Amino acid sequence: MDDDDRVFKALADPTRRFLLDLLFARDGRTLTELESELEMTRFGVMKHMKVLEEANLVVTRRQGREKLHFLNAVPIRQIHDRWIDKYTSDHARALLDLRPRLEDDES
Repeated sequence: MDDDDRVFKALADPTRRFLLDLLFARDGRTLTELESELEMTRFGVMKHMKVLEEANLVVTRRQGREKLHFLNAVPIRQIHDRWIDKYTSDHARALLDLRPRLEDDES
């Protein structure tokens, strides 16, 4: 599995996206802090975090006895640049802008 596949797999799950949102809101959270925001077992959260780490979307750092989790947005940006940016070209943007105007004319 290549890096893009790992990122897409990680982002495909709503729980993992929620965990990324939590880290975006406040980086450097412990597993206990992340777990407290979800209605699942610690083991379940650990499995999701492992997928995020394998996709390089989360990096960890030990601080004393705690393991802190940090968001790494670089892989998301690479996905954006490779797969999304080219579809937001001027032509695509023009078509998207045209749709509401056409729908207003039909009313």
